[in-house]
Amino acid sequence: MLRLLVLFCLLFTPPIFAEAPKTFAAAKKVAWRLYAERPVTFYCQCAYTGNRVDLLSCGYSPRKQLRRAQRLEWEHVVPAWVIGHQRQCWQTGGRQHCARNDPYFRAAEADLHNLVPSIGEVNGDRSNYALGMLSDRPTQYGACAMVVNFKAKTAMPPVHARGPSARIYLYMAERYQLRLSKLDRRTYEAWNRQHPVTEWERWRNHQIACAMGHGNPYVGAVAPETCTPQRRASLPQRPSS
Repeated sequence: MLRLLVLFCLLFTPPIFAEAPKTFAAAKKVAWRLYAERPVTFYCQCAYTGNRVDLLSCGYSPRKQLRRAQRLEWEHVVPAWVIGHQRQCWQTGGRQHCARNDPYFRAAEADLHNLVPSIGEVNGDRSNYALGMLSDRPTQYGACAMVVNFKAKTAMPPVHARGPSARIYLYMAERYQLRLSKLDRRTYEAWNRQHPVTEWERWRNHQIACAMGHGNPYVGAVAPETCTPQRRASLPQRPSS
């Protein structure tokens, strides 16, 4: 019943403010502005200025790529690969083909709720792996407790990022009708219960809701009157895959 209620809210909640970015490139430009008040990376909580990450601010030790570790990148929590592989456009011509020809993929790729600031090396190492639990000790990145198991093709975020990651995954799965494995869904539902919504998540959800036109109902409602009214935005009609 709860899942049906969330799906109803995702599909029929009226937009709040502004115009949602239409492309991934546009979304990244908006994200820079949204996070300007709290410029800290998602997994490792490193401070950054512009596109330069202050590794000393969080005790991060590069695993292999110092130059990329110093660079800020915008990461899809639910990888574009995961979104695209459930669309016919990807089978036809890959990500670029989807971005050019599938408005629904383009909307998902540009969804700010799914976009977070990340250390470049972590973004590269995580690749398109699912997020899940691992028995590995978090020693790859110094004081940052991110774990990437390349053999298992799984990444385990630090404890503080598990709840937010789960709520992003559950939101994306509902809004874009993405299939999740039974294990992944159990994991994300458990993380959602075990790690309650934080003040930072509420702040982020408000910022994004006012910029995109809708919030993430797994985080909480955003009152329209808290956003300055501008042009309204809405999700494109869902085409068949």
